[in-house]
Amino acid sequence: MVQLAILTGEKAGQSRTFCHFPFQIGRAAGAHLPLEDHGVWNQHACLRFLPGEGFLLEAYPGALMLVNGERTEKSRLRNGDTIEFGSAKVRFWLSSLPQRDLRPREALTWLALALLLVLQIALVYRLLS
Repeated sequence: MVQLAILTGEKAGQSRTFCHFPFQIGRAAGAHLPLEDHGVWNQHACLRFLPGEGFLLEAYPGALMLVNGERTEKSRLRNGDTIEFGSAKVRFWLSSLPQRDLRPREALTWLALALLLVLQIALVYRLLS
């Protein structure tokens, strides 16, 4: 899951979490991350997940995009990267995943250990009598 925190503009302070890729960034109504700031195109950029390679951000032809202050058309993103689309500034983060509840597994483990202890005591008692 990816979290994009909007740092500047009308939506500054907001963050969005995404788990379906690819997703579009731009001014258009159908964009997954709509940005209304100056210099943002209707279809500005696209974020894709490539298994084994990571997250790839590609700007549409002619669209201005800066990653960590450097102009680029295509960039592999890392945790904490700052991205600029026109006058909009966004920070890329890998969001935390919810932890699964492990109580049932732990209870079964303790039950299995207790059963093993009872079986060992029964075996020792049988061997001694």
